[in-house]
Amino acid sequence: MYTPPAFRDDDSESLRTTIRAARLATLVTATADGPLATPLPLLLAEKEGEQGTIYGHVAKANPQWRVPPLGDGLAIFMGQDAYVTPAWYQTKQETGKVVPTWNYVAVHAYGPIEFFEDVDRLLDIVTRLTDLHESGRASPWAVSDAPADFIQSQLRGIVGLRMPITRLEGKRKMSQNRNAADRAGVLAGLAASDRPSDREVAPLIPV
Repeated sequence: MYTPPAFRDDDSESLRTTIRAARLATLVTATADGPLATPLPLLLAEKEGEQGTIYGHVAKANPQWRVPPLGDGLAIFMGQDAYVTPAWYQTKQETGKVVPTWNYVAVHAYGPIEFFEDVDRLLDIVTRLTDLHESGRASPWAVSDAPADFIQSQLRGIVGLRMPITRLEGKRKMSQNRNAADRAGVLAGLAASDRPSDREVAPLIPV
């Protein structure tokens, strides 16, 4: 990931916060047949390994797990993002020398990928992922709510993945390269947007 110094995020807790908050990630592997990518919910086991370990699962029919990866895998986690119009910049009124851009938060996690079919490990991952995403509901659904034989049949249709993180790259592009007046304009513009996702980005603009 191209990351100019102004946008580099090296704070380990910040990176993990982005990973935890991302509800859907993208798993990418390089192969002899070309790159393969799958959108997936992924789970970060923060205390497993020096930088944590990522778990998830893919459909057994997905060819990504069958094709040997060339080198490490890559998991892409996206945080908040928003379009930034030049109209919000004070510099537009002063010189007109401005262009649109996009503000965003992203984390790239790298590591060797292990795919597995062990039923007990699969059940553990499915249970942990389900508990994670059901936790905010008033009446959370649990894997154990479904008949055990049904769950076992479902597990036969997936393959688990484990990726110990060996390297993390973080990028937080939030108008840090603009002057204070321009940043203030971006913050105000995003805060007044009709898009809820834009309003989530507004507090991230440094002032």
